[in-house]
Amino acid sequence: MDRRQFLSTAACALAAPAARPLNFVFILADDLGWSDTTPYGADLHETPNIERLARESVRFTRAYSAAPVCSPTRASIHTGKHPARLGITIWRESARTPPRNRRVIPPVVEENLAHSEVTCAEVLREAGYFNAHVGKWHLGNAEHYPETHGFDVNIGGTCWGAPATFFWPYRGSQLYGGEYRYVPGLEGGKPGEYLTDRLTGEALRLIGSSAGRPFFLNLCYHTVHTPIEGQPELVERYRRKIAPGMRHKNAAYAAMVHSMDQNVGRVLARLNELRIADRTVVVFFSDNGGFINPYKGEAVTDNYPLRSGKGALYEGGIRVPLMIRWPGVAPAGVTCGEPVSSIDFYPTMLEMAGLKGDAKHNATVDGKSLVPLLKSPGARLDRGELFFHYPHYYPTTTPVSAILARDWKLLEYFEDGHLELYNLGDDPSEKRDLAAAMPDRAKQLHARLAAWRKSVNAPMPSRPNSGTGYEIPK
Repeated sequence: MDRRQFLSTAACALAAPAARPLNFVFILADDLGWSDTTPYGADLHETPNIERLARESVRFTRAYSAAPVCSPTRASIHTGKHPARLGITIWRESARTPPRNRRVIPPVVEENLAHSEVTCAEVLREAGYFNAHVGKWHLGNAEHYPETHGFDVNIGGTCWGAPATFFWPYRGSQLYGGEYRYVPGLEGGKPGEYLTDRLTGEALRLIGSSAGRPFFLNLCYHTVHTPIEGQPELVERYRRKIAPGMRHKNAAYAAMVHSMDQNVGRVLARLNELRIADRTVVVFFSDNGGFINPYKGEAVTDNYPLRSGKGALYEGGIRVPLMIRWPGVAPAGVTCGEPVSSIDFYPTMLEMAGLKGDAKHNATVDGKSLVPLLKSPGARLDRGELFFHYPHYYPTTTPVSAILARDWKLLEYFEDGHLELYNLGDDPSEKRDLAAAMPDRAKQLHARLAAWRKSVNAPMPSRPNSGTGYEIPK
């Protein structure tokens, strides 16, 4: 029996489904920082629709992307597995050609999400769901597009991680080394049309065309990734609003956040119009922390009070906004402080839908279902640690791994092997490194981190020239 036959058999073998199965709307922002929306403390940005969603949801205060960059986190969402286990630890364009002129050489890693993995969409489709992907995909070449991973429709999903521009016709070669990029499936636009608006329009059309079948909408905005381009009238509005002392000071970025919020509101409104909001789970998440580096000479965002940003394994690079609305089950307007991760969405959605999935795939799923937390936000998951592995370079980091054990967090840097230890309960900004003061705790966490890397066969960097006295673990 192959895995497709298994999925079909497993779906039929389940107890009779509820008369009105759940729909799923998964809204994924790109590079949205932990404090970029008002429910998480934004000072310049206006996000009333996301505020409304927060009031109707369980809002998580310690949600983590499984990686500090996009593709690995996206792979973890669809499979429930650590990026290191999948061998996808950096975005596609950099997977096969690591730099060789740095202190260590990052590993060559996978650029495609393997078809041997069973995605949440595949399980849902076998159970009769209509699955639609809209927006950014970035999980491989055309042979690995959403249609090959369980989606019935794909609008805009390609091998690229960012558009040439957010304005119609969404194509050009002005960025990314002159590579010509485009967003397919968006014909019939007109000058001035904005990508975030158009993707939402396509998503709303697809919701209405599900023909009574339960649906899974994977709505992946390119917002707020570079290029930093807001709609001109909104850019001007925020430029006038910036005041001394504000942490957020980029008017174009604020305009992009504003447009995203407006479109979240459009999605919520359509669910109400169709009278299906009461049986539709809505998830709002970001694929990694906010981009803190300059774009065209201007800092993009600030993840205060968290340290650093996209690319780093400090909190600013991996702690992200998350809210989940599950009408009639999850209490509204409450917060949950339990550490959770993008690896948890796969088992969560399957449990919500009453589906088991593929036994072989499930045997190596790393995530935990969040259903117990959604029913009782004060509960704890049966999990001791979360792990992160980024054996690559980025402007905010050198190659690094990390382990999070409740409030304790340890980072290991591969250039020289140095360890950093933080107590996030006392020091969420990671200002006080306790590794030297607490060597026993650091040693214990380091041993658990090393054992985990070995268990998932994590890809590791290599050293062109030794002599530092530190050898990278195998």
